[in-house]
Amino acid sequence: MQNKKIQSKVLSIKNLTESTYILRIERNGFDFKAGQYLVLSIPDERKARQYSIYSSENDDYIELLIKEVNPGELSHELKYLKVGTKVQISGPFGYFILHDEVVKNKQHVFFVATGTGISPFRSIILSNPELDYTMLHGVRYKYEAYNKEDYTPERFVLCSSSKENGTGYKGRVTDYLKENDINKKALYYLCGNSAMVDEATEILEEKGLSPDNIKTEVFF
Repeated sequence: MQNKKIQSKVLSIKNLTESTYILRIERNGFDFKAGQYLVLSIPDERKARQYSIYSSENDDYIELLIKEVNPGELSHELKYLKVGTKVQISGPFGYFILHDEVVKNKQHVFFVATGTGISPFRSIILSNPELDYTMLHGVRYKYEAYNKEDYTPERFVLCSSSKENGTGYKGRVTDYLKENDINKKALYYLCGNSAMVDEATEILEEKGLSPDNIKTEVFF
């Protein structure tokens, strides 16, 4: 797939929480595989940031799930762009994707994400409606379960590190992996902060999962 650089207009900005939002922009023929990322910038400004694509391969727009961070000039600036403003995107980049035979052979895929690290997994799941998957999402508070209605309820596990009631599993995703059996025939995709990815990888390997069945991407 050839990388390209194009300009696209902002279509909408939807706030999910006080600090997290979905930026929707024109697709303009930008082809990608679910799980890949792009580099986004504002024309004539020396700021650029990598974002995993949040939307499906089949959508006629591109969505990015963005968390406003401090310091994070670009994430703050993007949040307040007006509809119609042009941004520049280049890519796609990355190999954090599913191979066609995984879906064809109905191999189970176990996704593990923290925070906005769920971005590539939403794209993969929406792009492959026949996929046999489990989605394990680690957040602090239940309102950070971004777009959880997009996942089949019995395939979605929310891990909350807060003391709220009714938030699914109480604890971190790594606690869940320690306390539950793993499927040694499944593929495990891990995306989030480096500490989680490293610890989860160690847990899975200690439980007997082949390193070949673990795919990782450090999201921040």
